[in-house]
Amino acid sequence: MEGLTPRELKALEIAAKAKLQRSDDGFRWFVPSQTRGKGGDYYYTVKPDPLDPQCSCPDFEARKLRCKHIFAVEYTIQREQTSDGQTTITETLKISQKTYSQDWPAYNKAQTEEKDIFQRLLHNLCEGIGEPSQVMGRPRLSLPDMIFSAAFKVYSTVSARRFMCDLREAHGKGYISKLPCYNSIFRYFEDEILTPHLEILIEESSLPLQILESSFAVDSSGFSTSKFVQWVQAKHHNPKLLEARDWVKVHLMCGVKTNVVTAVQITDRFAGDSPLFKPLVEATGRNFTMAAVSADKAYLSVDNLQTVLDHNAMPYIPFKANSDPAKKSPNPTWRRMYYYFAYNQQHFMDRYHQRSNVESTFSMIKAKFGDSLRSKTKTAQVNEALCKILCHNLCCLIQSMFEFQIKPEFWQE
Repeated sequence: MEGLTPRELKALEIAAKAKLQRSDDGFRWFVPSQTRGKGGDYYYTVKPDPLDPQCSCPDFEARKLRCKHIFAVEYTIQREQTSDGQTTITETLKISQKTYSQDWPAYNKAQTEEKDIFQRLLHNLCEGIGEPSQVMGRPRLSLPDMIFSAAFKVYSTVSARRFMCDLREAHGKGYISKLPCYNSIFRYFEDEILTPHLEILIEESSLPLQILESSFAVDSSGFSTSKFVQWVQAKHHNPKLLEARDWVKVHLMCGVKTNVVTAVQITDRFAGDSPLFKPLVEATGRNFTMAAVSADKAYLSVDNLQTVLDHNAMPYIPFKANSDPAKKSPNPTWRRMYYYFAYNQQHFMDRYHQRSNVESTFSMIKAKFGDSLRSKTKTAQVNEALCKILCHNLCCLIQSMFEFQIKPEFWQE
């Protein structure tokens, strides 16, 4: 329908399909969430006051303007009730899902040639790694060969024993100088020397896309492991022993156009998000010219806002409902950004929602290379997670080669 905003269109769909419940006092409505919970078991509370409507959803808390849940309640109230109890709705609506264009010829070409190009690019990357000196002991396997083998093994998504067929073919093509045993790959995954080299390779693999990326997004996500953790839950009932898989947390910054990862940090599951924002921004700022950085409310702080501004970029981090515009701070950044957020809601939220691309990045990594880690030790889990990020970057680079005619060259001075 013409003249309606996307929120109003979504509200009409909610009013038509969802079951809205009114409280006994008549002053509150409960609207089922479209994204949280399963089977409509999560509700937002709406107070449809004509002068000051309220809703408990994140959209209203961020914008302080009518959200789709408030519109849905207002549409429900405006329905005309006939004498025989039938409901008459004055308008009908056909909902169409928004779609995004895809360069299918470039996508098809990239997918059909990805494995061959992946090995060539990974080999070129590993060639830039220096061989550590050795003065005694039996000769070691080549470090570039072992990093190639570890990353290619993660790309294959199969066990190390079944992966040996692919590695044998890579050896025949000259990508590694000597064919290692699968047990050697396991041992190198557990070697701490791999971690800084993998971080360097992730950074280097993103550099060919400098010309395309200027807006970035930050977030974190967990990768489950094969180990389990136990704890006792006894707050409101009898003590009960619970068990769940342990996980490691991946914090990353990515470009919103190609989804390439420009900086990454791996931590345990209890690490907070906000303290890692600054190192991610600074690592990206060394290689990219940043224009905007998007992140959710978990990253809101004066230091994080100032970090982005120091790199001549605009931070799109929404303020919380209880954020104080007159926060006592010698740094005026907080007040300036608060008023910019408050008086430029539509523009701010449009740019902020580029943050969804970092969710897409995690989805791409987990869908293609798995959402769990096979390694048992902490060091091996970190290295395996970094290998997933490196493989993702090379896949993004291959797609950009066909879509944007990028010609990647590594280790340029």
